[in-house]
Amino acid sequence: MADAFDMKKITVSVIGCGAMGGAVIRALCKRIDPQSVKVSAKHFEHAEAIAAETKCTAVKTNSEAAQKSDFIFIAVKPAYVLSVLEEISDSLKGDATVVSMAAGVPLEALSKASGKPVVRIMPNMPVSVGEGMTALAASSDVSEESIAAICTILEASGKVERVDEKLMDCVTAVSGSGPAYAFVFIEALADAAVRCGMPRDAACVYAAQTVKGAAAAVLAGGKSPAALKDAVCSPGGTTIEGVAALEKGGFRSAVFDAVKAACEKSAAMSKMQ
Repeated sequence: MADAFDMKKITVSVIGCGAMGGAVIRALCKRIDPQSVKVSAKHFEHAEAIAAETKCTAVKTNSEAAQKSDFIFIAVKPAYVLSVLEEISDSLKGDATVVSMAAGVPLEALSKASGKPVVRIMPNMPVSVGEGMTALAASSDVSEESIAAICTILEASGKVERVDEKLMDCVTAVSGSGPAYAFVFIEALADAAVRCGMPRDAACVYAAQTVKGAAAAVLAGGKSPAALKDAVCSPGGTTIEGVAALEKGGFRSAVFDAVKAACEKSAAMSKMQ
């Protein structure tokens, strides 16, 4: 897949060691030699902590992290992405590719600030357990070999799909924000189980495993979510009564509204760059 890059010799930097940055660092260190990964953070002790865990190398400055790296992952908050890129631009080697994880910061702005080929990715929180969904959009000057190498690296954290940049706001609203929606549903399902008499610990397991299993059934292919839902709902049975209650409560429209709100917020952030 990544024939132009020797994955045993590839060098990568990650600037930012927060929750998402840390998850990507862990994925990187599963795919390539941890000694080929350099990390930096606003607070050096955070970089030291993830380095101790993954055996990668912590450095004190972003510029030092960026030097001599094939790929530089920017994992800082969107408000700081462009200033970080400007800070490290003179340290980037000639054929480096920048990979931004920031929501709402378009390729054009990223390219202008870095002066390099740029890839936008939108991972989500489950990358931390190897079950993430990451979307990728690239500027026109990024080589197919570079994209293939980035995909190979990220596949250690879950699924990776290439999309047109115009869909990134939607991706942010669905897979980027989606885990939070799922957690709200799991929490509510568990609370409802407790209300019906189930112990709290068991309720959380039942709720989470049920959602995990339902998602696996969808991903297995062959049937749409609607068809799978219909298969569970016996005529006059308990499940259709529960589904009817969800519909009465506006469950479906609430999900529509949540995704629309998150998508519009992402689009608004893009216009501010």
